[in-house]
Amino acid sequence: MDWLNAILQGTLLGGLYALFAAGLSLIFGVMRLVNIAHGDLIVLAAYLGLTVTVGTGLHPLLALILVVPAMGLIGYGLQRGLLNQTIGQDILPPLLVTFGLSVILQNTLLEAYTADPQKLDAGALETASVSLGGLTMGILPLLTFLIAIGVIWGLQWIFYRTALGRAFRAVSDNQEIAQLMGLNRRHIFGLAMALALAVTAVAGILLGIRTSFDPSVGGARLIFGFEAVIIGGLGNLWGTLAGGVILGVAQTVGAKIDPGWQLLAGHLAFLVILAVRPNGLFPRISG
Repeated sequence: MDWLNAILQGTLLGGLYALFAAGLSLIFGVMRLVNIAHGDLIVLAAYLGLTVTVGTGLHPLLALILVVPAMGLIGYGLQRGLLNQTIGQDILPPLLVTFGLSVILQNTLLEAYTADPQKLDAGALETASVSLGGLTMGILPLLTFLIAIGVIWGLQWIFYRTALGRAFRAVSDNQEIAQLMGLNRRHIFGLAMALALAVTAVAGILLGIRTSFDPSVGGARLIFGFEAVIIGGLGNLWGTLAGGVILGVAQTVGAKIDPGWQLLAGHLAFLVILAVRPNGLFPRISG
């Protein structure tokens, strides 16, 4: 039963990792951009949530009403004002620019909020649990997993059932032809980044409720997100959820074997899958 419980907890943890990864998967799928600052943007969202909850007294989940559109606006402005200028055949400029952005974000958050660990207070939600057949599930991890499913379903629906999704796919397939057809690729890229950072806002708030955070923790979130994306398959949103679950289960099972193996087990699982399936387990979305 203990091993089954470890697998269950890892599966629920995978929902959080899938939220870390969904924004990465979306922007890579649309514009082939690898965002090194993604982890720090997750932490920025957590700090925005902290500012809103302290300033207004709102519950952290209700703070999403303000944080999600704020991060969306930041994403659109960032893409239109900076990142669009770096996108081209060479993948190095976006990597360098987003690396610089990561450094700037970390230092800005350090100046604004200090290095002291912070946490979002969600009250009884943090410790509430339900029992099912001898297994115990925390309400917060279960809610996080359900939110991850809902977010990925929503992104999938937007991508394949809306005019915006058709525009995303058009500029992803061929930017020049899409431009000739009247699509403004800079605007479409801006909307893609806005949507990605809106998802990042959800991930940041849930991270801040689940554990403490400080300006330096973005790098680890980025690694978990990248591993989930690559395990699932680049550009595959449901694959991202599968990748997050595999990573989460590997970590909890590793921790069950030896507490010091938690992170190592996740990295080893990533390495094994990368060696066997370099394109990930589900590299394409069938639609």
